[in-house]
Amino acid sequence: MKKYYLAIDIGASSGRHIVGWEEGGKIITDEVYRFKNGVEERGGSLVWNTEALFYNVKEGIKRALAKYARISSLAIDTWGVDYVLMNGQSALLPCAAYRDDRTAEVIDEVHSRISFNQLYKKTGIQFQPFNTIYQLYEDKKRGRLSAVTDFLMVPEYFNYLLTGVKKKEYTNATTTGLVNARTGDWDGDIIDLLGFQREIFGKLYAPGKSVGMLKDDIAAEVGGQIEVVLCASHDTASAVEGIPMRGNQPYISSGTWSLLGIKSPVAHTDESSLAGNWSNEGGVGYVRYQKNIMGMWVVNRLKEELCPDKDFTEIVKEARESSFEGIADINAPQFLAPERMTEAFDVSLKSPPKTCGDYFKCAFLSLAESYAHSLKELECNTGIRAEKLYIVGGGAKNTYLNELTEKACKVKIAALPIEATAIGNLKIQMR
Repeated sequence: MKKYYLAIDIGASSGRHIVGWEEGGKIITDEVYRFKNGVEERGGSLVWNTEALFYNVKEGIKRALAKYARISSLAIDTWGVDYVLMNGQSALLPCAAYRDDRTAEVIDEVHSRISFNQLYKKTGIQFQPFNTIYQLYEDKKRGRLSAVTDFLMVPEYFNYLLTGVKKKEYTNATTTGLVNARTGDWDGDIIDLLGFQREIFGKLYAPGKSVGMLKDDIAAEVGGQIEVVLCASHDTASAVEGIPMRGNQPYISSGTWSLLGIKSPVAHTDESSLAGNWSNEGGVGYVRYQKNIMGMWVVNRLKEELCPDKDFTEIVKEARESSFEGIADINAPQFLAPERMTEAFDVSLKSPPKTCGDYFKCAFLSLAESYAHSLKELECNTGIRAEKLYIVGGGAKNTYLNELTEKACKVKIAALPIEATAIGNLKIQMR
């Protein structure tokens, strides 16, 4: 009898429920539900609508059970760094979104208590202003932690709502900047130096561990009972597991963010890795040595502003036809959360784009150049010589960007337009 599994993969712009099973030595998938996601502005802050997200989590489970009556297990993955504060069984909402600028005033204070060099030596996590460590410290400064008993990363929070069980998962925990790269556990020294309560940092569990069965009321609502398990709940960790890779070659997980990296047996916390802002995040039995690059976020924002009704086929055609050759520093702070993405490009270039095609050509060229620069750094820092670069995720479908990347990186591109995150999620459940 076939065993069916459900991967719930929630990204920053959309979520999907994908049922998978093994057949002839391969994983067969069926997308049963898809929904939109995005940050919302409330009271001058950027937040996630966790109520709407959880509604969609349940709706997708209901659709899956309506089509596949018996599903062995489900697992949820999302983006990293963001979390929900908990006071016992109560959530302290809203859930802040990483693109909010609330950490700007506390970063220097955090580094006055423990320098970033020291943090990096301990955790190997790259500096990003939205890292959980800074978000939690901002919560502490505002007194939000006084009534907190623990915090749950976003997929852990949804697991809790489904099962009533709180269980923290290792790969997502590493994105907090509070996990020691050598021990794979919370770093007590950092926690103490920043004045966090140790009791809010619970035991970390590896991907594959059971969380629990659906609560009775949830099972009745969705139409059946399923076991909830931990996948690699940081979506990039699941995506890397989902790449059908020959040997160990560099990868790009191309979504809202582009994550370029390689599987490594150990963390690299040397001066070159620090200077290049490389990250050492948890994988399934390895370290993901990788770098965040702004990714398709930039392209999607341009589409919203310039041509919301055009499909990407037409957009790519116009970019191909453009003669624009300007390249922007796509990782500059102005691209993180600008009011208008077009203005971010305008201020970054001496001769700004003029047409819709120019803007997209510039975005694609800038991404490809950033990939090439990062790949050279990776080769220098690790000693590997890239023979192939695997690209998965939504960006893998962009043949023009793939061509520009192959030209810039001077390496063979293996573009796999597959739901790598969902496949990695499913593989962990099946194991």
